[in-house]
Parts: sequence; structure tokens; C-alpha cells
Amino acid sequence: MIDDLGADVPLTAPPRRVVSLVPALTEAVATTVPGVLAGATDYCTHPPDLGVPRVGGSKYPKVDAVLDLRPDLVLANSEENRPGDVARLREAGVPVWVMAAPGTVPQALGSLRALLTSAFGVPAPDWLAEAERRWARPRPVRARALVPVWRKPWIVLGRDTFGGDVLHRLGVATVYSAHAERYPRPKIGELRARFAEGAADLLVLPDEPYEFTADDGPEAFPGVPYVLVSGRYLTWYGPSLVDAHRELDAAITAAVR
Repeated sequence: MIDDLGADVPLTAPPRRVVSLVPALTEAVATTVPGVLAGATDYCTHPPDLGVPRVGGSKYPKVDAVLDLRPDLVLANSEENRPGDVARLREAGVPVWVMAAPGTVPQALGSLRALLTSAFGVPAPDWLAEAERRWARPRPVRARALVPVWRKPWIVLGRDTFGGDVLHRLGVATVYSAHAERYPRPKIGELRARFAEGAADLLVLPDEPYEFTADDGPEAFPGVPYVLVSGRYLTWYGPSLVDAHRELDAAITAAVR
């Protein structure tokens, strides 16, 4: 089998002991193939009742702890996981499936379909078909948003990001979508100028990876309309996408009336 990056994944049978280093993949696998997860990261918060050993963070997993769990497959992501960690796992003889960081919702769902049906040998789940249906057609633009994902320094959604495409499909253009970088780091003065110049008319603040709140984020943009959204709904690809369409649409609709 071949992963998203073209690397061989030497599985001889569907895996039965899987360690996931990606929260979204953890949720997708736990929901679709119950019982196969043998470990996950500290940030794998869904399903909430997932009772498996933890192996550290997504960016900095404890590779020895992963190996101690004797997995027959490790799930990783090209953006969230370091190539050196992936290489060490493979050198130890552990198959690793690396998902490419998706730039669009269809790319993410297509990758998930390939992983679940090829590596695990299961039929495409109902939640996947429903997510594909709900996110198939982008809506007309109704707002132009600035979307910070971190503070100190400020980092915003730029080009070819999954979260940016989620918003695009809900009728929200992101003002840095044409930037050369996927996650630009503009100064606060430049960000405020986007609103003053009329290039942006909505501030979208997710609660992860940085936990923006009503008291932490909006005050940096006085008088700017803003909406607080679930970071899981905005940036996770998997079963959450089914509810994400409804929940994000409702929040944005209320903000742009």
C-alpha cells in the first residue's frame, strides 16, 4: 500500500494495533474501526471516552512509548509530525501511513476514504458519505474574514489550508488566501489595517490551537465584528465534519446578519 506521500506502507493484513499521532485521524479510526487503537497523543480528545495509552504530543511524540505499544501501524500527518520521528518508526520496522496536510475538504475526505478502505479494508462509513455530501458545493461569498490561529506572535490562515477551505465552502473568503505562505505572521498593525481598509469585515477566532475567547482576542481589534468557533469544527477532518457544517454555518450566519 502507498500513503499520501508515495511511501510504501508494508501491511500484510488489516492492522489490529494502531497508534495515531493525529487527533482527527484518531477520531476517524475510533469511530469507523472500533477497538483497533492501541495508543494516541495527549491531544486526541475525541471520542471523549477513548481509553488508550497516551504517547505525548502530536508534534513531539514519545517515540519509545509508541514502540513499546508494538503497533502494526502508526498514523501520521505531513504537517503535524516531524519527518525524523516518522523515519525512526520506519527504521524500527513499524509501518507508518502519512496523510498529506490537506488544502481542501475534498482532499481530506478523499485521503480518509483511501486510508479506511485500503489500509483497514472496511467499507466507506456513512459519516464520510454524509460529509462529502454536505461540503460538496461552496456557497456565495457573504463575508471576508481574518482568521488568527495563534497569538504571540499572531499567525493567520493563509493559502491552501483546510480551515480556509472550510470557511470558503460556507461563503467566507479569507483575506490571506493568496499569501505566499500557508500560515503568515503579520504584525498586529497590518491585521488591523485589513479592517480599516475594508479588505476584511469579520474576525473568526477558533479555540484551538490557540484558545481564543471573548476576553482574549477580540480586544485586539476594537469595534470589529467577530465570531468564536470550535477549532475542532474548523480544522479537524473526520466525523466532526458532519456537525461542523451546521454549527459553523449557524455561528457565521448570526455574526454577519
